[in-house]
Amino acid sequence: MTTREIHLELLLSKPVLDSTGKTVGRIQEVRAEQQGEEWIVKEYLIGYAAVLERLSAWTIGLKILHLLGAQKIYGGYTIPWDKLDLTDPDKPRLRCSLALFYVSGERKML
Repeated sequence: MTTREIHLELLLSKPVLDSTGKTVGRIQEVRAEQQGEEWIVKEYLIGYAAVLERLSAWTIGLKILHLLGAQKIYGGYTIPWDKLDLTDPDKPRLRCSLALFYVSGERKML
């Protein structure tokens, strides 16, 4: 497998396109695990709900939104690292249908 390095700070807030070219959200957060001296990306968080997690405010944010009357909070996706095509880092693209991913607040995993 070929590996390459991409500066994550340049990916943040980039719009992600689905297979039809429609924007599904922006990269708001990247989850990675340390393996030896390297960090390996595991998944990308995309959409509005991911902003709360990026700001480490997920639990507090959900409680505030529920107090304001929100029943379910949607608006974000967790995308496994291998399902995001970064061949062109300026135009990240999903490698499969958006319907396969889980929505923040309603966990549906690939």
